Amino acid sequence: MTTDKIESNNTKSSVPLLTHRYLRMVTKDGHSTFQMDGAQGKGLAYLRDAWGILMDMRWRWMMLVFSASFVIHWLVFAVLWYLLAEMNGDLELDHDAPPDNHTICVKYITSFTAAFSFSLETQLTIGYGTMFPSGDCPSAIALLAIQMVLGLMLEAFITGAFVAKIARPKNRAFSICFTRSAVVTHTEGKPYLMFQVANTRSSPLTSVQISAILYQERENGQLHQTSIDFHLDSVTSDECPFFIFPLTYYHTVTPSSPLAALLQREAAQHFELVIFLSAVQEGTGEMCQRRTSYLPSEIMLYHRFASVLARNAKGEYQIKMENFDKTIPELPAAADSNCPRRTDKDIRTNGQHVDSFQLSEAGLTE
Repeated sequence: MTTDKIESNNTKSSVPLLTHRYLRMVTKDGHSTFQMDGAQGKGLAYLRDAWGILMDMRWRWMMLVFSASFVIHWLVFAVLWYLLAEMNGDLELDHDAPPDNHTICVKYITSFTAAFSFSLETQLTIGYGTMFPSGDCPSAIALLAIQMVLGLMLEAFITGAFVAKIARPKNRAFSICFTRSAVVTHTEGKPYLMFQVANTRSSPLTSVQISAILYQERENGQLHQTSIDFHLDSVTSDECPFFIFPLTYYHTVTPSSPLAALLQREAAQHFELVIFLSAVQEGTGEMCQRRTSYLPSEIMLYHRFASVLARNAKGEYQIKMENFDKTIPELPAAADSNCPRRTDKDIRTNGQHVDSFQLSEAGLTE
């Protein structure tokens, strides 16, 4: 989704951000769909953050970049070795019987193919023994030292990038999944917006934090952000200390809630609720993050989640992930049955209606 620049003198009207064909700003797996358009110095910014770009690359592109780096390195020094042999006059000589007054810099480099082979053998320290530099040729020794230093630097960089990419906490975050839909259920007469999150690996996560942002487009084309608070059962702290089984987070839809009017189907307003989860890996202490989003069409009214916890024959807890995305519909009448029963009563004097009141289980209300 491309954000167009709004200019005061521009006669073309920009496409509304949230009424575009692609409505979602954050995909279900947490990727942003925004594209940067018209930024100055974008290429230079990428070069300055080469390490970050490598970390964000897919593995197939990363393998291609690393393979190309090695091949280019070998080719560059193959050209240098070939030029050295040509300037020293080694290409036209018989290397088995050279003149007495001539010092061959690298034995048996008589073509570019041989130069590339020697560059490859030098960098990988293969050492077949046929081609070797002469100790009486200072230029060959200097070029050999330069190739070895630069080659070791390249190998160290590539090895570090591989290790860093494999050990990234991002890979651990892939085992965290959200429900495809959120639900609005009624408990004790109060509506709650709920979603579930599960840790699909047996190793627990700690210090789990949830934050949510509601995105709405205003008439001026700006995206307005509103914080939505979610809580976990009766946990009073902002963190869940132990994440091993699916967790259900609640938001109480009170009249003052930003979602109160938006969840009414009559409102027909578009919005996007983005959920952010951060947690700490127990083994490494590294932070991992996961995101998802919910559109109005993915919030189901008068539904509740199916239970995912059960016990086996031994009395041990089991997590039934096949029920993770299942929802159970609730009839509006059944949801409202949790409210205190109210009965309308009339006050009449001589058969004439004077006043009325409601009699409820909780007491009298005017």
